[in-house]
Amino acid sequence: MKRRSFLSAVAGTAFLAACGSSSDDGASGSGAKITLGFSAWPGWFPWQVAQEKGLFAKNGVTVELKYFDSYTDSLNALATGNLTCNSQTLNDTLSSVSGGSKQTIVLLNDNSTGNDQIIAGPGIRTVAELKGKKVAAEQGTVDHYLLLLALEKAGLTEKDVTFTPLLTDAAAAAFVAGQVDAVGVFAPFTTTALGRAGSTAISTSKDFPGAIPDALSFQSKFVQDHPDEVQKVVQTWFDTTAWIKANPAEAVSIMAKKGGVSDDDYKSYDAGTTIFTKEQNIEAFTPGSDAKHLDFQANKIAEFLVSTKLVDAKPPLDGLFEPKFVKAVR
Repeated sequence: MKRRSFLSAVAGTAFLAACGSSSDDGASGSGAKITLGFSAWPGWFPWQVAQEKGLFAKNGVTVELKYFDSYTDSLNALATGNLTCNSQTLNDTLSSVSGGSKQTIVLLNDNSTGNDQIIAGPGIRTVAELKGKKVAAEQGTVDHYLLLLALEKAGLTEKDVTFTPLLTDAAAAAFVAGQVDAVGVFAPFTTTALGRAGSTAISTSKDFPGAIPDALSFQSKFVQDHPDEVQKVVQTWFDTTAWIKANPAEAVSIMAKKGGVSDDDYKSYDAGTTIFTKEQNIEAFTPGSDAKHLDFQANKIAEFLVSTKLVDAKPPLDGLFEPKFVKAVR
């Protein structure tokens, strides 16, 4: 499972507190068909619940869910027009827009509040102690981004460590095998990495509130041409979180199975993913000058992408955020 790259080409109690009839094949409706992409991340597995409990159909929208083992492939699929919409980070959306993709964010699923982690081996208890050490992460992922944020906060840069680019699953395995001193990973690979004796998380996304927002991004033309269908998808999301709140055990079972982990492991990811309510969505979409607001985070991330030469120029933000759909949720 690969997730959360910002280079263009799961949850239990707090989640359940924030948050039909059965159907295995999506939904039927009279409007345009939507192909919705998602991949391995606790904040996106509720889409599986929506499908299995027939909630897309309840809202009269035709949705084909497409699960990607490779998150990067999902980004490329949206950017090349092979998906209608995709579950992806704000970082990745900005990178895709910088590359010319026309996308519109219509829903904020969640913020990472601990499920992205920098995990160090025995004898390393602070980020400052990473100086001169070997650190692995997937190049261009938000866990790479988290590593850079953590290093900066500790007065270091990437040049102060030996950065080893590996795919997330390989990075976790290399860390457990003692081949690297620290690793940047996301849940569920945090569970793998913490299996190394004496390991500990020395920095997490909880230390950087709002830095890693996860959203639903549509092709902009589809939003313009089919606003009613977009509204039905957004409504389905909030219907799903309500269903999860009312049926926590069954919901966790569905999401854990899709994630390939036990129910107990899935519950352990709870506090690390904060699923956003309608009110939190509206606040996030409202322009502001702190970490709660998407425009603030987008400008900060865009500056980072340019300064690290991951993109050539700051991506345009005009029209990127469309709050009308969450505002219209019943």
